[in-house]
Amino acid sequence: MKKQIKRGMGKILGGALVGIANGLFGGGGGMLAVPLLRANGLETRKAHATAIAVILPASVVSGLVYLSKGFAPAQALVPTALGVMLGGFFGAKLLGVLPDRLVNFLFACLMVIAGARMLF
Repeated sequence: MKKQIKRGMGKILGGALVGIANGLFGGGGGMLAVPLLRANGLETRKAHATAIAVILPASVVSGLVYLSKGFAPAQALVPTALGVMLGGFFGAKLLGVLPDRLVNFLFACLMVIAGARMLF
């Protein structure tokens, strides 16, 4: 019983860290969520799908705060949102057919590229 409580608290803490990263950096929470979910035993596809599902509400809340504070220009919202939705649709379709090893490799490449771009 204590082990289950400890695991549940770890998931809540991990989720809070993902939400903080998402709100603070305007995204990126999914990059933290996937490894956390994998560490908790979810297989690759389920970890990626779950990360997207939990990031959606966090992104909506963060986006509303950004818009209300004037941090996000409303004129960029619609075209960017349309592109994100279109990309998300096709990405979800690809997740269903790509091998797990390739998904992991592509995800790792994305993380390395994003990190390098932030540094340089």
